[in-house]
Amino acid sequence: MKTSSSASLYKGFRFPPEIISYCVWLYFRFSLSFRDIEEIMAERGIVLSYETVRQWCLKFGQTYANELKRRRPKTGDKWHLDEVYLKINGKTHYLWRAVDQYGNVLDILVQSRRNKQAAKKFFRKLLKGLQYVPRVIITDKLASYAAAKREILSSVEHRQHKGLNNRAERSHQPTRQRERTMRCFKSPGQAQRFLSAFGPILDHFRPKRHSLTARDYRALMQGRFQVWEEVTSGKVAA
Repeated sequence: MKTSSSASLYKGFRFPPEIISYCVWLYFRFSLSFRDIEEIMAERGIVLSYETVRQWCLKFGQTYANELKRRRPKTGDKWHLDEVYLKINGKTHYLWRAVDQYGNVLDILVQSRRNKQAAKKFFRKLLKGLQYVPRVIITDKLASYAAAKREILSSVEHRQHKGLNNRAERSHQPTRQRERTMRCFKSPGQAQRFLSAFGPILDHFRPKRHSLTARDYRALMQGRFQVWEEVTSGKVAA
């Protein structure tokens, strides 16, 4: 049986976990820059540099995101897949994204192409991370999906229609908002690192509020903040 040890993610850090996790939460939850967070913390009497916040986000963002993904309920069996272009250093790259029928982000992958090989690579990443095969996949009419699906997911139903894929297309909106705040991504690697952490953390704190009563929403958010405290506590499994 796994038990929590006293080993901490934060060993050697001058600031306590509460401050570090709060800064990481601010950055991934809201459209704030590192300098914005430096100013917010200064108003609270905590003096640190924006570069410190940057390093915390790089070190802990993906760790927090992985723990949130591990704790979330089983995702849906209907996958919506879509790709959107990103301009990085003047070159076109493509952000491949998959969400389930409830709008949960399943995974993302930044690639330089949108051909059959790129689609196959994304399918394999999804299957490896989720460890189950979907019942249905829904895509637009990009031929690369169908060609890759025949080799990787031959038994899965495939629906191709632009109008059916609005859920995946809407899921790109937060990325576009952050892209503007960050004044574009600086490299494919930076985009992949940021978005891999950004998706799970944002999903965790943005439930489908329109479908909840105010009381249910408050109760749900209280539970999610409790999970966040557990994730960011600094304890690791032995």
